[in-house]
Amino acid sequence: MAGGKASPTSHSYYSQRMKLHYLDWGNEDAPPLLLVHGNRDHCHNWDWVAQELRDEYHIIAPDFRGHGDSQWVYGSAYRHTEYVYDLAQLIYQQNLAPLHVIAHSLGGGVALRYAGIYPENIKRMIVIEGTGGPPAMYQQQPVHERMRHWIEQTREMAGRLPKRYESLEEAYQRMQEANKHLRSDQARHLTVHGSNQNEDGTYSWKFDNYTHVMAPYDMSVEQTRELWARIDKPVLLVSGRESWFQHGNREDPTQFFQNARHVIVENAGHWVQHDQLDQFIGLTREFFAE
Repeated sequence: MAGGKASPTSHSYYSQRMKLHYLDWGNEDAPPLLLVHGNRDHCHNWDWVAQELRDEYHIIAPDFRGHGDSQWVYGSAYRHTEYVYDLAQLIYQQNLAPLHVIAHSLGGGVALRYAGIYPENIKRMIVIEGTGGPPAMYQQQPVHERMRHWIEQTREMAGRLPKRYESLEEAYQRMQEANKHLRSDQARHLTVHGSNQNEDGTYSWKFDNYTHVMAPYDMSVEQTRELWARIDKPVLLVSGRESWFQHGNREDPTQFFQNARHVIVENAGHWVQHDQLDQFIGLTREFFAE
């Protein structure tokens, strides 16, 4: 980040005996704001948003299990249900409720489920392209077919080694390939915080490869929407016009909420908070102030 700006402090908490990591941006007397990242991202994805809002809120940004500086899962699959528990534990242990939430992608789906379970703990929510879900939610497959697919996919993942990059520069180039909207400084910042150096001097991403494989069963689409319908606080759904999320080809998600509206941001992809930061901060301040 640019010189002279605030830096967060790193902390740990426990969820199902796992040691998980989060950033605390200080300002403890201000209203709490939870920032929840997406799949194979990490808490530093929110650094630019946090810098803009840290004087107005007490900002907490966690790393999900298997991501960033949190522990990986061994002997189990990654599921939205466990991610929900991780959020529930952080909010409970740090006494954050009621709180504001901004969540992206996977984090959005998880945060919406949490909000449906504990609507009394939410003030307002902004969700960036988080109304999708694991493909299994939408598939009507015979049990044996779904289980075979998951077993074979997991077995295949067992033989997949983390990608190694010869240098941080090579990893940075891959980061920019993944999101053409990123500025050079953003891509470098995310690369530095999202990778570890291996013993042989190469670099690999911090996330667990097994996060590519979601559990074969979790909540159904219908059950997920039942939770959305329980959220009685205002929800702002945000999409990028140039995103692969294909908002135009999906059902209007606002119909499943008591009080939601949907905003599409021009010249932005899936990571709206990176691609159009100033516009996103403006939307956030306006929505939270209503």
